[in-house]
Amino acid sequence: MANADCIVIQGSNMAECHPVGFQWVAEAKARGARVIHIDPRFTRTSAVADKHIPIRAGSDVVLLGALINYVLANDLWFSEYVIPYTNAATLVNEGFLDTEDLGGLFSGFDPDTGQYDPTSWAYAQHEDAPETADGDHEHGADASARAAGDQHGSGGPVLPHARVLRDETLRDPRTVFQILKRHYARYTPEMVRDLCGVSLDDFAYLARSITENSGRERTTCFAYAVGWTQHTLGAQFIRGAAILQLLLGNMGRPGGGIMALRGHASIQGSTDIPTLFNLLPGYLPMPTAGKHDTYSDYLGAAASKQQKGFWAAADTYIVSLFKAWWGDAARADNDWAYDYLPRLTGPHGTYQTTTAMLADQVEGYFLLGQNPAVGSANGRQQRLGMSHLKWLVVRDLNMIESATWWKDGPEIATGELATEDIATEVFFMPAASHVEKAGTFTQTQRLLQWRHKAIDPPGECQSELDFFFQLGQRIRQKLADSTDERDRPLLDLTWDYPTDEEGNPSSEAVLAEINGYRRTDAGGREPLSSYTELKTDGSTAAGCWIYTGVYAGGVNHAADRVPGGGPGRSQSQWGWAWPANRRILYNRASADPDGKPWSERKKYVWWDEAKGRWVGDDVPDFVPDRAPGSRPDPDLGGPAALAGDDPFIMQSDGKGWLFAPKGMVDGPLPAHYEPQESPVANALYPQQQSPARITFPRKDNLSAPSAGAPGSDVYPYVFTTYRLTEHHTAGGMSRWLPYLAELQPEMFCEVSPELAAERGLEPYGWATIISPRAAIEARVLVTERMTPLIIGGHIVHQIGLPYHWGVGKDAVVSGDAANDLLGVTLDPNVQIQESKAGSCDIRPGRRPHGEELLRLVGEYQSRSGATTATDNERITDPARGRVDPAPRPDQRKGEG
Repeated sequence: MANADCIVIQGSNMAECHPVGFQWVAEAKARGARVIHIDPRFTRTSAVADKHIPIRAGSDVVLLGALINYVLANDLWFSEYVIPYTNAATLVNEGFLDTEDLGGLFSGFDPDTGQYDPTSWAYAQHEDAPETADGDHEHGADASARAAGDQHGSGGPVLPHARVLRDETLRDPRTVFQILKRHYARYTPEMVRDLCGVSLDDFAYLARSITENSGRERTTCFAYAVGWTQHTLGAQFIRGAAILQLLLGNMGRPGGGIMALRGHASIQGSTDIPTLFNLLPGYLPMPTAGKHDTYSDYLGAAASKQQKGFWAAADTYIVSLFKAWWGDAARADNDWAYDYLPRLTGPHGTYQTTTAMLADQVEGYFLLGQNPAVGSANGRQQRLGMSHLKWLVVRDLNMIESATWWKDGPEIATGELATEDIATEVFFMPAASHVEKAGTFTQTQRLLQWRHKAIDPPGECQSELDFFFQLGQRIRQKLADSTDERDRPLLDLTWDYPTDEEGNPSSEAVLAEINGYRRTDAGGREPLSSYTELKTDGSTAAGCWIYTGVYAGGVNHAADRVPGGGPGRSQSQWGWAWPANRRILYNRASADPDGKPWSERKKYVWWDEAKGRWVGDDVPDFVPDRAPGSRPDPDLGGPAALAGDDPFIMQSDGKGWLFAPKGMVDGPLPAHYEPQESPVANALYPQQQSPARITFPRKDNLSAPSAGAPGSDVYPYVFTTYRLTEHHTAGGMSRWLPYLAELQPEMFCEVSPELAAERGLEPYGWATIISPRAAIEARVLVTERMTPLIIGGHIVHQIGLPYHWGVGKDAVVSGDAANDLLGVTLDPNVQIQESKAGSCDIRPGRRPHGEELLRLVGEYQSRSGATTATDNERITDPARGRVDPAPRPDQRKGEG
């Protein structure tokens, strides 16, 4: 980011939420970079940006699509980069139909499941291509259930490459390039004005800024956070930015790319290793019952030997993972203990688990550094769900609301719950803080940094490592004499970490295991240096293949601390970045197809003809000796198949994807749909919401009527949630600290002077905010930071709500939780909730208490006419939206 000439921060308040990382934005600005902040609120980031552009929450695809249209229509795309390095020239299946053809739907929509069959999105193939050459295009109903989009965090979808058709002239109407032009033709500056509330002048400024600061000599960077991810279209917001950055030639280059700003200290690490229901370490997929019943089934789904790039070697990552977990018990004759892995039987995310609790299908729950009673959408549903458990384990620094809801939660006050009737047994286990334990944080930029323990944890506080190590020991002791086959996965675990004199396991030994090793003849462990050293014969073990090299030579490189990161431009001697300590991914794209830097100013990695190798300021992200003009046999697979101009080495065709023929379950291109509930009609398509979104039609999860439907005027305003510098997420680390609580002592709402006048809200007085799920109270902050927007000729007001407070008696400060207002509707790719756009009403005064609070919420529900069907229909207007389903995979060979 420090090397950028323009930085667009959208979906993030980076200066406030990522202040340490923002220093590099400040450095870029000091060098002359232009910084633009696009956000519903004027924030601390806006204050130091060159320009703040207000936008309606949830309308980002319209703005990004209009920028794509601007680049294409004005011939401002970087053709020398786009044609060789992306799939712009690739032809798409002749059966593909776009949203422009089908009234807001793509071809393949299956009304029975509410999901897409993506078969028709596939690349066009040569006539002599084998029938399976397009890979298995999994129906969205199956892919969405396991949040399949997460699995592409380090490698693209399985898609054999050899026989695809390309037209380098880009004239064929079925090329990705021409499809892209048609798809975004109606995404105009006027549409941005009418749907986003962004003025024509502001759009022109933004469009000029990114195009004038892209190309051979200059690069633009995008940065986003949960302001993009927490939407029903969250993954498509990010795809929109990826398309734009590829068209402008900004991927793989210094000062370019898209920075995913990860908030909590090791959120990136928690998806790498991971803590997600559908992933194994290194973004390997979790097997699904009935689909991956055998090891060969699983390998075929994880990767194909016929695809290009290093993801084709996923079998080496898988075998090495199983060897790290089960050691000698993982053998070739038992498929490396594959059957020890549990299988997914459906979506097991946070919100499905909550509804399963309410149905008495879950007996116990672990909460680890998580406070869903405050921090998850529809907090009331979370608290009621926990009241159905038999036991609950809460590990935290303080007695957070998720540990005390049973005695002082909002539902106790309303009479919905009575303490004496709750059978849930709550165990509070005190946790060690980050300064009381050693280990790694993996940061926003994939950087592993070692933290040294400063002091011992007080009393009985334990680190996560110590807690789970000891829990594992106790379980294994209890099962020691078991002959039940289902206990073998636990008993065969390599649970042999060395401990110190106090019995605490060594975190550095765990890092060494994650790094990977090969067994020496003497029975020792030789640390591996690269993931390319992993084998399928059982001779190597590695707990997470993308981290291989962090412990190369037996040295903890996460603890590297050379001042300034060393003399090199990439600062490679500070911490260690996965994979291979590479600081910019896909950096082969920083050179032209001939291997020469695009310009001296943006020189980074290039081909050295004399040495016959790629060299430069970073670890080259390419086959080291693969010459720029190489054209391997098209029938090869893996790294050997990468041509000299295939810089995206983890993608199955080596190209950056402007169009996603596979991998996205809600469309191959971003298309604008409104949030689940919205006072604005979709002016682009008759389809109001994303047809593939995940909905939960329940009485405890009603949605506000949208866009002109009867009752939509009952909830006329948009609310959005955000965080503050002074507080940390759900407040467990900040509301218990007097010096932070003093800085932000009360829950508040931000409203514009115009909305305050319209609704009679007094500065610093009280307001009650009502959604179809709950009503909360907050202090009123009247501020010009909130800009009323003109949307389709009408004023739309937005209300800002920080989400750090919760109701309880243990914290220094408490207050109503913003997330109680939120409903639960999810992005189908990754199962994340829509937290950044909802509909509400606001009125002056404090909320009622007890049963009166329930009556207030119920009265609004009644006036609006909200039912479980509201906003949950798949096809908004069947008369205008045309369904053109492709046959499901099991039907393709049948009659008709």
